[in-house]
Amino acid sequence: MQPPRFPPPPTRAIPAETEIVVIGGGVVGVTAALTLAEWGVPVVLCEKGQIAGEQSSRNWGWIRKQSRNPKEMELMIEAQGLWQRFATMSKTDFGLKREGITYVAETAEEMEAHEDWFENVRPFQLDTRRLSAADIGAMIGQDAGRFQGGIHTPSDMHAEPGLAVPAVAELADAAGARIFERTAVRTVERQAGRITGVVTEHGRIACQGVIFGGGAWSRPFLENMGLSLPQLAVRSSAQRTEKAPAITPGPIGVRRASIRPRLDGGYTVGRTLAARFDIIPAAFTHFIKFMPVLKQRWRILKLRFGPEFFGALGRHRWAPDQLSPMEQARMLDPEPDQKLLADTLAHAVDMFPQLRGIRSAESWGGMIDVSPDEIPLIGPIHGAENMILASGLSGHGFGLGPGVGLLAAQLATGRDPATDFRPFRLDRFSRGAGAEGRQDGKQL
Repeated sequence: MQPPRFPPPPTRAIPAETEIVVIGGGVVGVTAALTLAEWGVPVVLCEKGQIAGEQSSRNWGWIRKQSRNPKEMELMIEAQGLWQRFATMSKTDFGLKREGITYVAETAEEMEAHEDWFENVRPFQLDTRRLSAADIGAMIGQDAGRFQGGIHTPSDMHAEPGLAVPAVAELADAAGARIFERTAVRTVERQAGRITGVVTEHGRIACQGVIFGGGAWSRPFLENMGLSLPQLAVRSSAQRTEKAPAITPGPIGVRRASIRPRLDGGYTVGRTLAARFDIIPAAFTHFIKFMPVLKQRWRILKLRFGPEFFGALGRHRWAPDQLSPMEQARMLDPEPDQKLLADTLAHAVDMFPQLRGIRSAESWGGMIDVSPDEIPLIGPIHGAENMILASGLSGHGFGLGPGVGLLAAQLATGRDPATDFRPFRLDRFSRGAGAEGRQDGKQL
């Protein structure tokens, strides 16, 4: 783990009180902290490990409207504007480029899915356009007969996640947010259904509200509060190549191998909908609710029993004065699936002739927090109404993250949301079969 940019005690003392505490230093948390600080709201951000230490730096770096669920579209448009603003404000070049994103269809079925999405998002008047097989062939230097066609959104962007999220944290710090790394929040204190403070490993912070952007940690944290959150974590794998010839400026999405050009001259390479799910106790509580999306979306899902059953994301209980799982595992750093990555790179080389002879330079794993419908979980928590959850970004949260952070900040301060947040409400699962609730039967 790198030395902290924002040191914890004893280097700096945590404040005794603030207005809002943000839990989690990923893209959502740092954006929420920046937003609040710019509004003049006293805010403290607590990160158990390091800023962007987990999935916020381990994703592919795509910032896309293309192929996004229409329910997220307004929030995504807001997020892209925020990314552009951050890039203008920051002294760090985090590689934000507006070079478009292209999805390529290898089969007629895939092309039909792209067409269906294109029709569903017509009300948003996006700049997306259809591409023919000849268009795709000319774009990537491949036989025109190899692909069915594709779609391209010129206004979509990409960036370097490992640089971008820390850059936003620096902006938040400069705006007045107080940020502490290696400062785990063990639990929250409640009186009459409202949060009155948080208990960190370094002491208590009194507050008027909390924004909880805990990612894969959200479910175990809330379970320790006596709440039940329908969210599971899947393990993803990605890699970067050594420096490689240019293919096309922006990312290219193909089912078997997707690529994004990097600042270092290589490519980030990964496979869509490929993940491993480690069986943990929460699986038996929530798995049925997840079966439809797992069957439909995660085509290469490996189920596995292992030490993770009793690991950091397993079912635990701890008291405010006890060492928490977040302190025992400050950063989730799972081993990548090397067999999957080797196969993915082989397909990339097969589809993109420019990559022949190029080798993998680095690989990594990450834990993705997934909701049952792959839509974020954003809103107040029943029984802790001044605690705003912002989680379940389901593997496409880097691009969306600034919009989620903004929305969480608006909800936490009673401001009118800039976008409709009803699709993200936590109680949406209580309106159908199999609703999850608190242990006392009340819904989140």
